Amino acid sequence: MLQTIRNAWKIEELRKKMIFTLLILLIYRIGSAVPVPYIDTELLQLYISSMQSTVLGLYNTMSGGAFANANLFALGIQPYITASIVIQLLTIAIPALEQLQKDGGEDGKKKLAAATRYTTVGIALVQGYAYYLMLSKNSMLLDVPSELWAAVVIIATFTAGSSLLMWLGEQITEFGIGNGISIILFTGIISRFPSSIVTMIGNVISGDLAWYALVLVLLGALAMIVLIIIITNAERRIPVQYSKRMVGRKMYGGQSTHLPMKVNMSGVMPIIFAQSIASLPATIATFASPKEGGFWEGFLKAIDTDTLLYALIYLLLIVFFSYFYATIQFNPIEIANNLKKNGGFIPGFRAGKPTSEYIQRVLGKITLFGAIYLAIIAVTPIVISVFSTVAEDAGIALGGTSIIIVVGVALETVKSLESQMLMRHYKGFLE
Repeated sequence: MLQTIRNAWKIEELRKKMIFTLLILLIYRIGSAVPVPYIDTELLQLYISSMQSTVLGLYNTMSGGAFANANLFALGIQPYITASIVIQLLTIAIPALEQLQKDGGEDGKKKLAAATRYTTVGIALVQGYAYYLMLSKNSMLLDVPSELWAAVVIIATFTAGSSLLMWLGEQITEFGIGNGISIILFTGIISRFPSSIVTMIGNVISGDLAWYALVLVLLGALAMIVLIIIITNAERRIPVQYSKRMVGRKMYGGQSTHLPMKVNMSGVMPIIFAQSIASLPATIATFASPKEGGFWEGFLKAIDTDTLLYALIYLLLIVFFSYFYATIQFNPIEIANNLKKNGGFIPGFRAGKPTSEYIQRVLGKITLFGAIYLAIIAVTPIVISVFSTVAEDAGIALGGTSIIIVVGVALETVKSLESQMLMRHYKGFLE
């Protein structure tokens, strides 16, 4: 990875892109230090820390702690991610949007991108209003002449910050090294690493944490990173043979290739959605305050985020969303039809329905393996926290979601730089 970055830095065009990307990220970090008026951030941080196991804790992790600090980028890039998912699902549900995506060309892509931007602003408004309601309900607002004015300022600032963050990500994608939204999400997550390291060292020095326990935690995190790298790069290759055909006086086809299928083609999205849904009971319990000794209090405690029952529900949701996203992203019937049109076939299977059925079976197997992998990464920290307090004593939050995002974005960025270098040195590469 470091060698790739070093080689890319030597190329003037890529060096300019890397510098531009760093400047955009600097703007992002500066914006993360700009506070929103009328909010007591100290009380808010204490409140969010007490709700780390809820949806609010997930938002805080994804925003790199900005959610708890109530700064300009408190909503993070989540509104844009949610809007992208909504538009993607609508293209499947609405035939007109699906047609626009497939046959609309460059103009169709621009229309879908514009729809995503408008949806992002709408979602940011809704989330900003919900944020304000949370603040007003818990009396975290400072003394202001008018609560209406405070609401307008807070909601408008959060919405503007999320819109600006979306624009910064698009600038990185267009003029930087690419993957702008992912890089911003990556930067927000790793921005919390230095404080976690300082906390761990402080706990070891004070004697609150044994050094061997810290070593075990670090070795476990390292093993998890290695597993993520292996599975992220893993793929199932289905052999494909193209039949020979005559076009005029020339013979075309006859070559052998393969159809790559990523083992974890859904990425981290199943974990994000599963965590959001599984943590809803804890969020409801925090806001609703059920009656002590009642049925709902016992029910909510049974599925709290630090119980094995929650881990089981979390695991099942991850498997469900893994299959759901795999079905959305990979259409075996469409793949089989494309192979048939281009004279390709899978050895041992006839073109058409038999080919699509075979691809569907392979897809089901690798999706199950990918779902189990995601479940292990996500559930292992929960199980460790149930039977041990090592992670809590270390002063860190072992988050499988964060590790997958960080490692995945790092690998994607390196591949993007390698592909751009290859495009500029393809002659030497062939020689």
